[in-house]
Amino acid sequence: MDFKKDDNVPKPITMILGKNLHWLLVLGGTATLGLAIGFLSDDAAATRSPVSTIQETTETTTANLEIPIRSSSEVEELATQEQAMPGEWHTATVKSGDNLSLLFARNHLSPQELYKVTSNPTAAKQFKRLYPGDEIKLRIDTDKLTELSYEFDLGRSLHLLRDEESFKAEIIARPLEYRRAQTSGTIMDSLFLSAQSAGLSDKLTMELAGIFGWDVDFALDIRQGDSFAVIYEEVFLDGEKVRDGNIIAATFTNRGTPYQAIRYTDADNRSDYYSPDGHSMRKAFLRTPVEFSRISSRFNLKRKHPVLNRFRAHKGVDYAAQRGTPIKATGDGKVIYRGVKGGYGNVVILQHGSSYSTLYGHMSKFARGARNGSRVKQGQIIGYVGSSGLATGPHLHYEFRVNGVHRNPLTVKLPDAQPLSKRYLADFKSHSMPLLAGLDLLSKTNLALASNP
Repeated sequence: MDFKKDDNVPKPITMILGKNLHWLLVLGGTATLGLAIGFLSDDAAATRSPVSTIQETTETTTANLEIPIRSSSEVEELATQEQAMPGEWHTATVKSGDNLSLLFARNHLSPQELYKVTSNPTAAKQFKRLYPGDEIKLRIDTDKLTELSYEFDLGRSLHLLRDEESFKAEIIARPLEYRRAQTSGTIMDSLFLSAQSAGLSDKLTMELAGIFGWDVDFALDIRQGDSFAVIYEEVFLDGEKVRDGNIIAATFTNRGTPYQAIRYTDADNRSDYYSPDGHSMRKAFLRTPVEFSRISSRFNLKRKHPVLNRFRAHKGVDYAAQRGTPIKATGDGKVIYRGVKGGYGNVVILQHGSSYSTLYGHMSKFARGARNGSRVKQGQIIGYVGSSGLATGPHLHYEFRVNGVHRNPLTVKLPDAQPLSKRYLADFKSHSMPLLAGLDLLSKTNLALASNP
């Protein structure tokens, strides 16, 4: 565990959550270690969960805090108490496979100290899962923890302060500011390069492709001259931009046909993207299971097999991609087969309702969550591109079946998802009108710039 002294740890300002705990006698070393490790057994995960939904506004806003601000007298009292805490600050960086028990041991903190921290419910909740790259600031005085600070989410951190043989916990929340930005561009080479030239981050480019992925095949349909216009949010903390927010509205014009999407959050706090007439941009199925790959073999009932060297119907589409590229379920469904199946090699077959099924073949390996009989969500990773079975190189073989009959995945009509509820339509129309006007102006400006370089 890498750690370093850190003399500039920011002081907390907000209100202590929860009540102080009344402690029993400290348990024996063996018992306490077992309890602490047992509670915090999750290893550091590879990636964080997606950020929570951002509430949209028409102006720059500040997020509501979930806890009240301290009074001035409380702030002064806490500051005085903090200054009296002994020890030196160290910053410990979480690595893959770490949990709080390992982190404490590497920083020479005893199992008893770990137990005191995890016995606080507020602290225990935040430390249940750590992520590689997280930093935990520890103030240590002769192998004794006196203070701890852990930023577990953007603008939100846990602060622990020693109170004799227990710890007081507080959540510090700094307000995030959301500012609206916009851009547009024309595709001259690839989507990524053109979006980058327009100032879009890779995250926003992927989100843009995801929004229109049901209508546009980004592996096949993109053409030079296609264009886009995007209105999105930027997130600021203490006056500095810290990340991109959500796309609020977007237009993507493919082969002369414009597609528009508006982000809308209903009264139940559910957010989704809808076309201007209130239809969901999501369909029951994704058009492609592998992002930004290329089609190496199309649906063809009279194709000559490259390995068997004889005519054999090709009842799916092959997507060439690098070995290990994630493969996504194109729709919600149930895994009805996962294993080796003849020329398919490693294969996953999903059942979607009573009429639809999809097949994913030649995988190099399966994803951990896609087991026989398990349910999977649309977009969930179910395996990785490989060349198992009868394959000349790494690619995904994808099949789409309706009532057991193979259909061309590139041309089959995909069923729509649920449209926006009628009770929200009036509010949605009011919300979308200025956004659509903004997109129209962006598109016209982009067209004028493209016509007069």
